[in-house]
Amino acid sequence: MQDKTIDYILRYTWQAVARMYNEEAAKYSATMATGFALLSIDRENGTPSTTLGPKMGMEATSLTRTLKSMEEKGLIIRKKNPADGRGVLIYLTELGKEKRELSKNTVLKFNETVKANITEEKLQNFMEVAEVINELITDKKIFNDK
Repeated sequence: MQDKTIDYILRYTWQAVARMYNEEAAKYSATMATGFALLSIDRENGTPSTTLGPKMGMEATSLTRTLKSMEEKGLIIRKKNPADGRGVLIYLTELGKEKRELSKNTVLKFNETVKANITEEKLQNFMEVAEVINELITDKKIFNDK
């Protein structure tokens, strides 16, 4: 992997992780996006639909499709936001809460397995590198067209 670029390694690794999660989710007739949405919705108080997209890093059209599918499967319900009549809150149904637990356990298993195979120091280094990359992107320090 030494001759690979940083972005190649990130993309290749993320695609492998996404494929792994999608294969696991398929066992439950779900997708990684569904699992991530279940984990992003407040278990008791619901979550405004407008905050889900940014929270999940999803485009509005993809989020709309995911939420529609989740609603059709009985995982979520939508209710008007009492604090803002124009807004919608997304709530988990009982089935959604059950599937959320499956998603949570899947993520925890992944994390436990990685932690069992990588030293704490290497994992900390990985986190620091990822944080720097995110800061460089957020602060537009890579492709600054000034």
